[in-house]
Amino acid sequence: MGMIKKLSVWIGYLIVLLALPQFFDSILAISIFNQMAIAIVFSLSYNMLLGQGGMLSFGHAVYFGLGGFLAVHALILIEFETVYFSILFIPLIGGVIGLLAAIFIGSFSTRKAGTIFAMISLGIGELIAATSLIFTDFFGGEAGISGDRTFGPLFFGVDFAQDLEIYYLAAIWVFIATVFMYLFTQTPAGRMANAVRENPERAEFIGYSARRVRFISFCASGLFAGIAGGLFALNYEFITEENLNAITSGRVLLMAYIGGLGYFIGPIIGAVILTLMNSLLSNYSELWMLYLGIMFILTVMFLPRGFAGFIMMHQTAWLRGNLKQLALPYLISGIPAFLFSMTCVAMIEMMQTEEQSFSFFGMQLATDAALTWIVAITIAVAAFYATRRSLPQLRDAWESANAIPASEKTES
Repeated sequence: MGMIKKLSVWIGYLIVLLALPQFFDSILAISIFNQMAIAIVFSLSYNMLLGQGGMLSFGHAVYFGLGGFLAVHALILIEFETVYFSILFIPLIGGVIGLLAAIFIGSFSTRKAGTIFAMISLGIGELIAATSLIFTDFFGGEAGISGDRTFGPLFFGVDFAQDLEIYYLAAIWVFIATVFMYLFTQTPAGRMANAVRENPERAEFIGYSARRVRFISFCASGLFAGIAGGLFALNYEFITEENLNAITSGRVLLMAYIGGLGYFIGPIIGAVILTLMNSLLSNYSELWMLYLGIMFILTVMFLPRGFAGFIMMHQTAWLRGNLKQLALPYLISGIPAFLFSMTCVAMIEMMQTEEQSFSFFGMQLATDAALTWIVAITIAVAAFYATRRSLPQLRDAWESANAIPASEKTES
């Protein structure tokens, strides 16, 4: 029964991936879905390092970028008929290069853990990023390199010129990569990675090499990061030094942490959130990076296990049928909290704009009018006060929903 339930979850996941374009068929939506597909594989690969293996890396973009560069070079070889194969296998080429790079770098970096490993990863990342600007024949310098995905043999008449066609290709690779990354967590190596993360000394005592376990996880992570790089190359048909540097490594760290480290679904949630912020919020505000930073800080302070951890916190209340007890307290606290957040955003936007008025949720706000500022500050203070006043009620509802029934106490 458990196997059937798991299989149904994976079938549902595949159906969602394939059905999304049927509900959102605009050019912008397809572009966002392609970005999400890349981000999901990339963030899941990073979770194999930090979430599962406890290895904090500041240079994970190296394997993503190298996979992307080799994928673009493969596209160029196909274009000039040096080689002849379908672009269906381009992500696999990126994965193989990511794996080879991880084997080489992991052979010495995984000998250490903790801060030392993090500093080694940072140094390697900066070294590769700087090298990409030196060896311009391969990396293309600051301009990068570009290819054309429409060459090569057709796949049942499809030349992959349209973004929708690339999305379906990416969706299949996302599904395959997700399945194999999940299966890796169920293997002895994947389970021992969790043990090494928690207590490497105890893992050594029972006969496992902590360094070897870290190395296996590191190589697997590099493989899937390279696949994500190959998907990036197919989607954009070019790649630059930016895909190798610390900015990209920092972005994937944000995805994994905000989504929820240690939970398999966490990086998927983080990838979706950050992709939406990057693609949609950036169209409405130049300060979207500021809001992303604020969200990351709030996540670290109040949701240390990320959004996936927050969702899993409700498992006990859901199993006991008490989840409905939290609906009203959440609304009572959530509405003023949302109002406070939006008012703060409005004031931040008013401070940075040079125009005398701007539109915010359909309202025209006069930035140079004292009354506008007085009303905004008043609403923010009132909403903050209402949120603080409602928290004790929410806390009591939470404790009641998760309380152990008297019958279970008696049995124990």
